[in-house]
Amino acid sequence: MSVLFAVVCGFTAWFLVRYLVAGLYTVDQNERAVKTIFGRAERIEKLTTLEDPVSESLPPEERDRYTYPQVRVIPAGGLYFKWPWEKIWKVNVAVQTANMAFDPEAPLANTGGTQLSAVTKDQLDTGLTGQIRYRVSERNLYACLFGVKQPIVHVMAYFISILRERIANFEAPEAEEGALAASVAGVSINDLRKNLSSLNEHMERECASSAARYGIQLDASLITGIDPPAEVESALAAINTAHNHVSSDISLAHAHADQKIVQSRRAVEIETLNAQAEVEPLHALAEQLKALQASGPDALHAYCRNVRLKLLSTASHVILEEKR
Repeated sequence: MSVLFAVVCGFTAWFLVRYLVAGLYTVDQNERAVKTIFGRAERIEKLTTLEDPVSESLPPEERDRYTYPQVRVIPAGGLYFKWPWEKIWKVNVAVQTANMAFDPEAPLANTGGTQLSAVTKDQLDTGLTGQIRYRVSERNLYACLFGVKQPIVHVMAYFISILRERIANFEAPEAEEGALAASVAGVSINDLRKNLSSLNEHMERECASSAARYGIQLDASLITGIDPPAEVESALAAINTAHNHVSSDISLAHAHADQKIVQSRRAVEIETLNAQAEVEPLHALAEQLKALQASGPDALHAYCRNVRLKLLSTASHVILEEKR
C-alpha cells in the first residue's frame, strides 16, 4: 500500500506541475497573445477583417483575397491559464526599425543590406538609402501568426516593389515645371532629391494596406539618400550649377523688372496728381463765371472788363488790332 500511495502521490505531483502550474503564463507589456485550441485559433465568431477598419485601405478587387478571421487577442498582463491542449502564440507589438534595403532571406543582398538599387525613368541605376518603421497590427494577428509564413519578408518585398515603381515613374510636380525646370528636364534624380518628403508620403499612403495583407503595419518610411552612379555624379553637378546660375539670373531680372514697374506706377501717380492740381482752379473759375452769369446779363461783361483793365495795368506793351 505504501508503494501504491507513493506512486499515486508522485503521479499527482507530476500532473499538477506538468499541467496546472506549467499552464500559468503572463504576457509582457510589449506583447500580445493568441490562444489556439487543438491547433485552431480562438476566433470571434462570424467576424472577419473585412468588418474591421484595418481593411479600409484595401482595393475592392483584393478584399476577398485578404480575408482573415478576427481572433481573440490576449492583452498584456496575467496570470493567465491554459489547458494542455491549448497553445499560446505571443508576438511583439513594439515599433521596430529596419534598413529598407534589408532582405530577411538573403542578408548579403543589396550591398549587405545597406543600399537598395532602383532605375529611374531616364535609365539611371541609383542607390537608395533609408529606414522603415513597422509594428505588428493587433487588428490582424491571424495574418501575422498563421496567414503568412514570414510576414516581414512579404512586407519588405511589397515595400520595395512599390518604391521601385514610384522611382521608375516619378515626375516633378506641376508647380515646379516650366521655364526654370527646362534646364534640368529629363534628369529625374534632381526631381527625386528635391521631393524626398513627397516620396516618403507617397510610400506611406501606398503601404497603408500592409496591415490588412500581412498583419504588419508600416508606421513610416524615411528615404534619406538618392545616389546616382559615380560616372554621372560630376555631370549632374555641372547641370545643377548651370541651373543655379540660370535661376539666379532670372531672379535678378524679375527683381529689376518689378522695381521698374513700381517706379513707373509711382511716376503715373505723381503726374496724375499734378494734372488734377492744374484742372482744379479751372473748375473753380468755371463755377464762378457760371454764378456771375446767373446774377445778371451785365455781370459777366463787367467781370471781363475788369480783368482786361488789370492786365493792361500790368502789361509793358499792348498790341492792338488795326481796324480797316
